[in-house]
Amino acid sequence: MAALSPSFDVTMPTLARMCDSIAHRGPDEDGLHISDGVALGMRRLAIIDLSGGSQPIFNEDKSIRVVFNGEIYNYRELRDDLIASGHRFATNSDTEVLVHAYEEYGDDFTRKLNGMFAFALHDMRRKRVLIARDQLGIKPLFFAALDNGIVWGSEIKAVLASGQVPRRLDLDALGEFFAWEYVPGSATLFRDVRKLEPGHRLTVDLKAGTVTRQQYWDISFSPTDTRMNYNEFCDEVDVAVHRAVRRQLVSDVPLGSFLSGGVDSSLVVAAMDNARTFSIGFDDPSYNELAYSKQVADHLGVSHTTRIIKPDAAELFGHLMHFMDDPIGDFSIFPTYLVSKLAREDVTVALSGDGGDELFGGYETYVADAISRKHPHLTNLLGHAAIASAIDMIPPQSKKKGLINKLKRFSEGVRHAADLGHARWRLFAGESMSAALFSDDVIAQRERPLGTHIADLYAKAEDLDPLNRSLYVDTRSYLVDNCLVKTDRMSMAVSLEARVPFLDIDVVDLAFRCPAAFKIRDGQTKSILKTVASRYIPADCVYRPKEGFSIPIKQWLNTEFRRLLDSATNAASLQRDGIFRPETIARLKAEHLGGRANHSHILWSLIVFDAWKTQWLESK
Repeated sequence: MAALSPSFDVTMPTLARMCDSIAHRGPDEDGLHISDGVALGMRRLAIIDLSGGSQPIFNEDKSIRVVFNGEIYNYRELRDDLIASGHRFATNSDTEVLVHAYEEYGDDFTRKLNGMFAFALHDMRRKRVLIARDQLGIKPLFFAALDNGIVWGSEIKAVLASGQVPRRLDLDALGEFFAWEYVPGSATLFRDVRKLEPGHRLTVDLKAGTVTRQQYWDISFSPTDTRMNYNEFCDEVDVAVHRAVRRQLVSDVPLGSFLSGGVDSSLVVAAMDNARTFSIGFDDPSYNELAYSKQVADHLGVSHTTRIIKPDAAELFGHLMHFMDDPIGDFSIFPTYLVSKLAREDVTVALSGDGGDELFGGYETYVADAISRKHPHLTNLLGHAAIASAIDMIPPQSKKKGLINKLKRFSEGVRHAADLGHARWRLFAGESMSAALFSDDVIAQRERPLGTHIADLYAKAEDLDPLNRSLYVDTRSYLVDNCLVKTDRMSMAVSLEARVPFLDIDVVDLAFRCPAAFKIRDGQTKSILKTVASRYIPADCVYRPKEGFSIPIKQWLNTEFRRLLDSATNAASLQRDGIFRPETIARLKAEHLGGRANHSHILWSLIVFDAWKTQWLESK
C-alpha cells in the first residue's frame, strides 16, 4: 500500500495483518518493508533459489525494491542480457530480474517478461510505484484507489485487512455474477475494490498523488497466417506447446501435473517426460474420468496417483469460502481443490491444461454460435415464444449432458441478445431472469446493462473472424475471470503453485494466427490440438465427448447441499435483505427440487453469494 497524503495509515502492524491474511499463498516466509510512505509485503512459496530469494529484493544501490508473486520463465535469458549490460546480481532468483530490467528498459520491461506474475516495484529515487499483472491474468492482483492512498494485494482479503477500504456491495457486479457465475472485467462485488486486468499496469506518482492505469499488452489482431496448411500448423503447435512446457519445468522443488485424461492435460503431460500426475474421481460414473486418465498415464508410462473422493461437501464448502472473497459460481472449485490437495502431498508445483479450450476452440458454445449463424431459421424457430415454452416444460435429464439437456440449453441461449455472440449460451440470468430475480430497488440502482463487458470485447475484436473473435472474448473474460480464478484460488489454498503452459505468450500468439477452419472442422471442436495430441496418446482418449471437470450439482442440491440451499433461500432473510424477490427464489427452488427444471446454476450462485455476503461483506 502507498500513501498519497499524510492522512493514510501505513504501519508495520497493518502490513503484517495484510500478509497474514494470505499466508496460504506463501507459507515458507514473509517479507515486510516500509519506506517513504510505501509498504511492501509478501508471503513466499519458495520455488526458485530457495535460500537466496527472500523478498523484497533490491537493486545494487537499494533505490529500487520489488515484491513479486509468480514465475518468470525466461529469467535466465533476461539475466544474461542484463549482466552483459553491466548489472550485478546478488541472488539467483527470477525476482531480481525485475529490478534490473526496470532500470535497463523502463516501464516497458513488462513486455519482455514471459511468465505469470503480479508485482509492485517502488522506485524510491523517482518517488513512484509500478504495479503490474501478467499478460494473460494467470496471477491475480486487486487494488483500491482511495482519496489519500492506494492498497493492493493478491487477494481481496489482503486489501480488506488494511482497514482502509469500506465494504460496500456493487449491485452492477452482482447482476453480472448471477448472469455469468463470475464478475467480468475490472469489477468485483466490492464497489471500492477493482481487479487490475491482464496485461495492465498501474503507475502511482507519489509526488503528484495520482494513479494511472495503462494497458501494455493485448492479443494481436493480425490477420491469420494462410501460408501454412493444416499439417504444418499442427507441427508448429506441437513444437510451441512442447517448448512452453519445457520452459515451465524450471523449479528447485518437486513438480508434477494434473491429468484428467482429456486432450489438454494429456498433451501437457506428454511433453513433460517422467511426470508425476494426479487425478480424482467421484462415485457417479458420468462425473468420473479416472479410466481415461489411467489409460493416458499407462500409455505415457508416468507415475500416476488417483483417488476416489467422497467429501463432506457441505463442510468443504465452508472451508473453501475462505478463499472465495472474489467469488465464482463454478461448481468445479470442489474437484480443483481436491486434486490440488492430492497433488500437494507429493509436489509443490503442478502444471495444468487451462487455456487450450479458449485458444483452440474447445467449447460447444462455439459450435452453437456457428449453427445459429448458419441456420437463422432454426434459431428463430427455437427462440419463438411458444416453442421455447414447450422446450422449457421438458424435464431435464439427470446425467451431466445428453440430447435433451443440449436442446434446452440451445433454446435458452438463442433468446439472449445476439451481440453477446457465443457467450449467449453461457448466460444463466439474462435480462428477463434478472428482472424476476432482483428486487425493484436493486434494479433501480443498477447503472450498466448486463453483459456490457462481453459486448465491449466483441466490439473491440470486430475485425477477427467469428470464431477467433469468440476466442478473444473468452480469453479476456471467461478464462481470466473464472477458470484462472478457480485454478489459482484452489491451488493456492493448499500452497500449490499451478502453471499453465498453454498460456505461454508464444503459444497464445500462434493460436491467434491459426485460421479458424483449423480449430473447428466439420463440427469437431479443438481439431488442431486433437490432431497433435493423437501423436502421443490413444485416439479413444482424444476423440471422446468433452465432459468437463465438475460435480453432480443437480443431485447434490437435493442431498449434500440441501441444508445450504434451505438457508440461502430462507424467505424471511431474503425479505430482510431486500436484494432478491422471495417469490422468484421459492419458484426456482420448487421447480428444481421437483425435477421440473434445472436451476442449479442460479441456485448455486445464490448459495455462494449468501455465504460470501455473510463472511466478507458483513463480517468485520
